Amino acid sequence: QVTLVGSGGGLVQVGGSLRLSCAPSGDSFSVSTYAMAWFRQPPGKEREFLAADGWTGGRTIVADSMEGRVTISRDNVKNTAYLQMNNLKPEDTASYYCAAELWGAGSRSETSYHIWGQGTQVAVSS
Repeated sequence: QVTLVGSGGGLVQVGGSLRLSCAPSGDSFSVSTYAMAWFRQPPGKEREFLAADGWTGGRTIVADSMEGRVTISRDNVKNTAYLQMNNLKPEDTASYYCAAELWGAGSRSETSYHIWGQGTQVAVSS
């Protein structure tokens, strides 16, 4: 089964930064032809969209609530997508998921993505 492997989560203090990474399991596909996206699910809440990057790299979408604090990027040589998060707050505590869709333009909708990672835990302490 084709999946994504997320990493880079952990415990960070308020105001700190983290960079999450996401790569296809076993290099099973090339992210260069996929839209990549990040979602998160805080404890007891529904999953929410954070950011997406269309497969061409020319269309990036960021949730209004995260504008200015997160940056989505990719390295096609390393076959990895990233989510840089800055000025972290306690409400950023969540499980973070990366997702991918072949030839995708980039979307805020979960249903647009058919390949998902297992979730990476981020905890922000005050």
